[in-house]
Amino acid sequence: MKKNRFPLLMTILVFGYAFLYGPILSLIIYSFNESRLVTVWGGWSTKWYGELLQNQAILDAAGLSLKIAAVSATFAMILGTLAALALVRFKRFKGRNVLGVMVAAPLVMPEVILGLSLLLLFVAMDDLLGWPSGRGQTTIILAHMTFAMAYVAVVVRSRIAHLDQSLEEAAMDLGAKPIKVFFTITLPIIAPALMAGWLLAFTLSLDDLVVASFVSGPGATTLPMMVYSSVRLGVSPQINALATLIVVFVGIAVAIAGYVMYRQEKIRQTEMHPDSK
Repeated sequence: MKKNRFPLLMTILVFGYAFLYGPILSLIIYSFNESRLVTVWGGWSTKWYGELLQNQAILDAAGLSLKIAAVSATFAMILGTLAALALVRFKRFKGRNVLGVMVAAPLVMPEVILGLSLLLLFVAMDDLLGWPSGRGQTTIILAHMTFAMAYVAVVVRSRIAHLDQSLEEAAMDLGAKPIKVFFTITLPIIAPALMAGWLLAFTLSLDDLVVASFVSGPGATTLPMMVYSSVRLGVSPQINALATLIVVFVGIAVAIAGYVMYRQEKIRQTEMHPDSK
C-alpha cells in the first residue's frame, strides 16, 4: 500500500515545487531578454543589468534597505534574546504573562494593523516628545525592530529551554560569576540560535513592504517600496534583473551556510568518533 502511494506523492511534490520555482526560473530567463516587453522574447542580452547598475534610485533604495535590515536585526536580536531569557529562566515574576502575550502578538497580528498602530504611535510621540521627528529611516528601524524581535525571541527561547543548565551550574560552583557564565558558557551554546534569529530578522526587514509603507516618509524609500511602485506601472526588465541578482545572492548565502553546517557536523562527528577517520 505504501509503495503504491509513493509515485502519487512524488508527482504531487514535483508539481508543487514546479509551481513554486517555475515563475522564478522564468523571471531569471527573461532578465536576459533583449526586448523591453517582458512577455516578448527578443533574444539574449545583458543590457538590463547594466541599466540596473546605473539606476541610482534603485541602488539608493537597496542601500537603505540593507542598512535598515542590519540595524533593526541587530537590535531585535539583543532585545529578543533578553525577552527569551526572561521568559525561560525567570519562571515566576509579575507581568510574565503580559510579556509572553506582547512577544507573541506581532507573530499573529496583521501587518496592516501593526503598521497603522505604529504610525499613530510615532505621530503621537512626535507631538508630545518631538522624537522621532517626522517619518523616515528611524521610524522604519523602530517598526522593524518591533515585529522582528518577536521572531528572534521564539527562536532563542526554544534553544534556551533545551539548554543543559548543569554546565552553567558547574561553572558557578567553580567560582564563576553569573555574567561570566553567560558570556563563556551560555552565549557560545546559543550562538547558532542567535545567528538564526538575526538572519530571520534581517530577511523580514529586507522583505517588508506593508509596515514600511505606513511608517516611512518621502525621503526614505526601501527596496520593496521601490519595486512595488515600479511594478504598478508595468514590469520593467530591470526589475527582473534585480530579482535575479537577489536570487543569486540568496543562493550563494544558503550554499555557504550549508557548507559551514556540513563542516561543523563533520568536525563534531570526528570529535565524537576519533577512530572513524
